[in-house]
Amino acid sequence: MYQPRIAIPPAVSADAFRRRDPGAGVIALGGATMGTTWSARIVSPRPAAELNGAIERALDDVIDEMSHWEAGSLLSRVNAAPVGEWHSLRADLAYVLDAGLAVADASGVAFDPAAGTLVDLWGFGPAGARTGRPSDEEIAATASGRAAIERQGNRVRRTADVRIDLSGIAKGFAVDALARALLALGIRDFLVEIGGELRGEGTKPDAQPWWVDLEPPPGARLTPIRLALHGVSVATSGDYRRFFDADGTRYAHVIDPRTRAPLVNDVASASVIHAECMMADAWATALMVLGAEDGMALAEREGLAARIVLRDGAEHRELLSSPLQAMLD
Repeated sequence: MYQPRIAIPPAVSADAFRRRDPGAGVIALGGATMGTTWSARIVSPRPAAELNGAIERALDDVIDEMSHWEAGSLLSRVNAAPVGEWHSLRADLAYVLDAGLAVADASGVAFDPAAGTLVDLWGFGPAGARTGRPSDEEIAATASGRAAIERQGNRVRRTADVRIDLSGIAKGFAVDALARALLALGIRDFLVEIGGELRGEGTKPDAQPWWVDLEPPPGARLTPIRLALHGVSVATSGDYRRFFDADGTRYAHVIDPRTRAPLVNDVASASVIHAECMMADAWATALMVLGAEDGMALAEREGLAARIVLRDGAEHRELLSSPLQAMLD
């Protein structure tokens, strides 16, 4: 068994250790959301039912605004509006969309929040799964791309028949929304998670941080990286979660917006540590699509604490950005 490497974020709160109550209990909660599960571990004297209600309301709000699977969501109404028509956004949806567009611009659209039609075409969206590869003609005829998204104040419009799909960033934002709901109740020590994306604040009652291991790809024999999730979030994008096989080829759910097809490179996963889980989520997808060299270059340019795991024949190897390496030193 490999001894884990320990990663400590650069900012550690002395107040988190001073205020701890060694006799406090940890409330464990969980449920289903966004096609996956959520969980929370919370240090608080408040009733579990109250905490669970606050979390469920926060999740419902995210789905009501940002789900492209729910026909009645605000995002679905934006996507259904006539091309060229301006549509008003609520503050959270505007914030997430603008963050996604910023990552798209910074990554050369390796991450693109306006690739929903391509996601559907390849069978990974609400339209349902495919049994075979779409034709080259179908791919070429599908409108897609952030260039067709215009923002103005609290409004947005599509200038072509593209579909906004925030699945690469909204789950991370939902993790942040859970944290925001707990912080609003005066709770400062917790770990929240949705579908493997996590955010930790404060400490456990025993003064230990919330320890989590960076998610490895299946079968990877890498020395674990154990992260103190203290005032930071972590998200991992991998090509092993959803896929379909057709004509002897495996098509992963991660779409490369530049090629308009599922990703084809040697990256098995990319993990990013960031103050906002929303940003960790989006950057992890961008790094995965960019690949080893360009992905690491982007991580260094943006100051991202990142790990990229590559397939090397039957083995795996990893690349670490200098901000993540500094956490290990």
